Amino acid sequence: MSVRRLAQEQPASFAFSKDSQAKANWWLAKYPAARKQSAVIPMLWLAQKQEGWVSEPAIREIARQLDMPVMRVLEVATFYVMFQLQPVGRVAFVQLCGTTPCQLRGALDLKATLKARIGEANTVSADGKFSWEEVECLGACCNAPMAAINDYYYEDLTPESLGQILDDFAAGKSPKPGSYEGRKASEPKDAIKTLTDPKLYDGSLAKKIKIPNLPEKPKKAKAEPAV
Repeated sequence: MSVRRLAQEQPASFAFSKDSQAKANWWLAKYPAARKQSAVIPMLWLAQKQEGWVSEPAIREIARQLDMPVMRVLEVATFYVMFQLQPVGRVAFVQLCGTTPCQLRGALDLKATLKARIGEANTVSADGKFSWEEVECLGACCNAPMAAINDYYYEDLTPESLGQILDDFAAGKSPKPGSYEGRKASEPKDAIKTLTDPKLYDGSLAKKIKIPNLPEKPKKAKAEPAV
C-alpha cells in the first residue's frame, strides 16, 4: 500500500457550508449519540465534495464534531483512497484506469494525452482547473480504456475523445458520461448477436415448475431412559 500523507500546504481553517452542515447533521442523526463516530466517512466525503479535497483543518473540525481524536479521523482519511489529501482541479479531476485491460486497449496513449494537456500526475494545472492521477481497476473493463472524471465514468476513450472531453470541461460544458463509441452499457462493440429476442430474458417463456410432495422424514425414536 502506498504511503498517503496530507498536503504540505494547508488552508488556515475549514468550516462546513450551511448546506454541508445540514447534510452532516442528517448523518449524525442516523446514529445513537454514543455511536456518532460512525458518521466519520460521510462527513469526510461531505468535506471533500465541498472543497474538492480533505484538508487538515477539515479533519480537525470533523474530529471536534464527532468527539474523536484527530488521529482516528486521520487514519480513516489516509486509509481510503477515495479521499483526496491534496488539492485537485476545480473543473475536472481525472482518474485514469491503468490496469491491464485498459492498458491493452490504449490507456498509455490516454496517459500521454493527460500529460500533454494537464501536466504530470498528481499536480494541478497552472490555471487550477485540471488534475489527474492513475488508479487501479475501476470496474469498467468491458468498456476499456476508461477514466472517472469528477463523479462519472467516461468509457471507450481515445486520445481524441479524451481531448474533446477536456476541451468541453474547459469551456464550461458538462460532457456526457458513458461510452464514447455509442455503446449502451457494456453491450457488444459491433452488432448485437446474442439475446436479441426479449422472450429469452423477459420471463415469458418461464414455466411454473410443480415441486412434488417430498416424503416425510422418519421420526427419530425416543431414547429409552437409562436404567
